[in-house]
Amino acid sequence: MDLGLTDRTYLLTGATRGLGFATARALVDDGANVVLTGRTQEAAAEAAASLGERALGLAADNSDPEAPARLVAAARERFGRFDGVLISVGGPAPGTTDTTTDDQWRAAFETVFLGAVRLARTAAAELDESGVIGFVLSGSVYEPIAGLSISNGLRPGLAGFAKSLADELGPRGIRVVGVLPGRIATDRMTQLDAASGDPEASRARNCATIPLRRYGDPSEFGRAAAFLLSPAASYVTGVMVPVDGGALRSF
Repeated sequence: MDLGLTDRTYLLTGATRGLGFATARALVDDGANVVLTGRTQEAAAEAAASLGERALGLAADNSDPEAPARLVAAARERFGRFDGVLISVGGPAPGTTDTTTDDQWRAAFETVFLGAVRLARTAAAELDESGVIGFVLSGSVYEPIAGLSISNGLRPGLAGFAKSLADELGPRGIRVVGVLPGRIATDRMTQLDAASGDPEASRARNCATIPLRRYGDPSEFGRAAAFLLSPAASYVTGVMVPVDGGALRSF
């Protein structure tokens, strides 16, 4: 199936590894160009180099108000166009409602929430018809996850923002989607399992709740996200799409 990605250009934040990098690879493999960001220029450049000439790596802080315009300009300068963005940030610090501090909430709000909103607004002003804005969120949009109070608080808010944005941008032919990863085998998931005290037991217990009885591979998420960003998904907007092996229990 031709996804229509050839020579289109996408910006992906937090994409030097994990789910963002897997999506960048899937896009490049189908002929798209990508601008990927990381916390350091070294990490971003190294990740981009592994993808070849269709990738550009740049350091960016999601909480920096100047970053969105700079990144979109870089995409246009390097590849001559800008067709979409996948907004992802590192998972906020784990913690319960009574152990999470005000400083942790403020820091997460700046990066996870406000940084994503700023980038989406900038992208919306720059995209033409057939453009797309994607958010990597979490199953916490639908179901709270024990020990992740910040994610439980901020991710649903971003999902609501994404839906509002889809309603506003739809008449211009611009789509907005959310992608909800479940238990994908990333460094983040390894850290969360380790925090349980018995990583192997945690993994076995959680796999038992997934119909496919296994964790997903990042490449599986990447291919799903690349499809949603592609013109092949031209009538998909305003939705949150779980990529979780069927773990989410709501419809």
